[in-house]
Amino acid sequence: MCGEVKNITLAVPDDTLREVRKIAAERETTVNALVREYLEHLAAHKKRRARLELEIEAFAQRTRAEVGDITWSREDAHER
Repeated sequence: MCGEVKNITLAVPDDTLREVRKIAAERETTVNALVREYLEHLAAHKKRRARLELEIEAFAQRTRAEVGDITWSREDAHER
């Protein structure tokens, strides 16, 4: 974990909380730890996706398709 830790309050239906508590007990952890892990995973996934989108765009800008004597850039291929 990095940065300051903040507390949040969640409203969860009783039956959902009951099931999640069972899952937490099976994994020898807490509901709090499960929620924190999920939120950290979600935030990391968003950062990873943004980085990959930039890498794909940069690759697309460098890539050119050649067919016979004709050469198209990505922009040419998508030009209308």
